[in-house]
Amino acid sequence: MQYHGILFDLDGTLLDTLEDLGNAMNRVLERYGFPQHPLESYRYFVGDGMESLVRRAIPQNRRDQPLLSECVAAMQEEYGRRWMERTHPYTGIPELLTALAARGIKMAIFSNKQDEFTQITVNRFLSRWPFEVVVGARPSVPKKPDPTIPLQISRSMNIPPSALLYAGDTSTDMLTANAAGMYAVGVLWGFREADELLGSGAKVLVEKPVEILHLLAS
Repeated sequence: MQYHGILFDLDGTLLDTLEDLGNAMNRVLERYGFPQHPLESYRYFVGDGMESLVRRAIPQNRRDQPLLSECVAAMQEEYGRRWMERTHPYTGIPELLTALAARGIKMAIFSNKQDEFTQITVNRFLSRWPFEVVVGARPSVPKKPDPTIPLQISRSMNIPPSALLYAGDTSTDMLTANAAGMYAVGVLWGFREADELLGSGAKVLVEKPVEILHLLAS
């Protein structure tokens, strides 16, 4: 199969955002007198949007909706102060994006990260490369694994889903790719492990960004 475009997840795929997310959430937990979590725990808290992150991080017996909403607002405020302190593209991502652009491969980004933060992080760290579409979580936008937005992106790129790679690092990404009829590429440098990706429908796993170029050549 010849692939003509690629849809990327953002956090854990293009950008390593874990430390800024974890540090921000731990500051919120500290503010409320809740136990904090080691950074590694946040690998399993992130991926499904900020509300899900907050729900997973706060104590189970304190997840009533009023307090949850309050903590989400606090997290938005805290992350807004520190979203760029430690965040950076993964090793090999700049070279991959440059090679894809040189080949004329269309690229897009779809994230469950709040759209405001999706846009500012892409503008800050990835503005050198031409993305056709960048979409984050908004009230009107169905989140992954719903395939609605990937299919809209496919139409806007004028590329059928079957001719698109979908690269992500979580089970949510693999489920989204399969629901949209795209080729699910699980990346192993992100937040989750190979077993989770394969169990959720990854068609192939890649250890380094450059390996994505080999898929396009096949």
